[in-house]
Amino acid sequence: MSIRNKYLLHSSKNIISRFFTTNLPNDVIVLQELCRKFADTELKPVASHHDKESKYPTEQIKQLGEMGFMGVNASVEFGGSGLKTLALSVIVEELSRGDASVGSIVSIHNCLYANLIDRVANQAQKEQWLREFTQGKKIGAFALSESDAGSDVANISTKAVKDGDYYILNGTKAWVTSAEQASAAIIFATVDRDKKHKGIAAFLVSLDQPGVVVGKNERKMSIKATSTCTITLNDVHVHSSQLLCKPGEGFRVAMEQLDVARIGIASQALGIAQASLDTAIAYAAQRIAFDNPILRLSSVKQRLAEMATSIESSRLLVRQAAQKKDEHLRSTKYTSMAKWQASQTATFCAHNCIQIMGGMGIVESSDAERYYRDARITEIYGGVTDVQIMIIAEQLQKEYGL
Repeated sequence: MSIRNKYLLHSSKNIISRFFTTNLPNDVIVLQELCRKFADTELKPVASHHDKESKYPTEQIKQLGEMGFMGVNASVEFGGSGLKTLALSVIVEELSRGDASVGSIVSIHNCLYANLIDRVANQAQKEQWLREFTQGKKIGAFALSESDAGSDVANISTKAVKDGDYYILNGTKAWVTSAEQASAAIIFATVDRDKKHKGIAAFLVSLDQPGVVVGKNERKMSIKATSTCTITLNDVHVHSSQLLCKPGEGFRVAMEQLDVARIGIASQALGIAQASLDTAIAYAAQRIAFDNPILRLSSVKQRLAEMATSIESSRLLVRQAAQKKDEHLRSTKYTSMAKWQASQTATFCAHNCIQIMGGMGIVESSDAERYYRDARITEIYGGVTDVQIMIIAEQLQKEYGL
């Protein structure tokens, strides 16, 4: 029996999700329950250990690859599952409910590597840089940010100098998720910094090429079971066949892909928020104070009600953003709204979970303490909250012709 079928045995076409806000297609409901079962049985029991040891979840990622979840939006022709953004959003949310680090790895690999290559690469590039990655045999990374060019992407300084049939890359990329485990990365570099965004190109680079140096795994407060490293490029010779996006196209392609990534991060945030609510309710139901479970206290009821309402409203925004993307409609405003609201909801719910649990919520053995730390990253990567607000405002100005 395949791993995927093993978990599908626990699913049913007639499952009624307790987290229903939008009408999900039946196949997505099955995936939702499949991932929920996997999160409960394979992720939750080891999430705390992986977090404390900063240990990459190798076995769990291997299983998810075998289940088809490392190429969710990639075409079936190249080993992907051929599913839509809505399906990926639901998958990432449920996995993140069990372990936000796993949700992050799955989200970034799918949204920023596999989906991007599937969307813009030629056939030969897909054969070399996609097929094994959709099956989970290899992990891909996305290297756009630099220490001085995070939100200001047009300011990247990594250079690509044309030399015959090759480009020579020099520079350092920062905050690259899964860099320690990745076999390849999409590297963004400029052929002419004076041209700002019009000079940016993207390259497919094997991380074992001469001149590529992957730095140490950064010690982080959030998603500690993921690796986050610098990638330094010292005279790395990249053949022109590895050019994914020509100069002038790289910036546009990166911005389009970040739209997808923000849905993934928003979905991760939803998973953290839902886990916080689940934990808070379970604790409040069994914690006795003043001769009654604290679930009966009006102050606790209010916190739980606010948490649940924030989650449901954020989930509506995330579902809407995913559906806009799947329908090939303009989605930038909606993805930024979803990312902004869902990430703040994650922080809000994790905070209130700790408040309800009191002292028990801040000890390292508590899941609530991990939720609080993991929630924080969702407001930062993929574009900080301030950037999302700026994008929404700019989109509104365009809509009103201002």
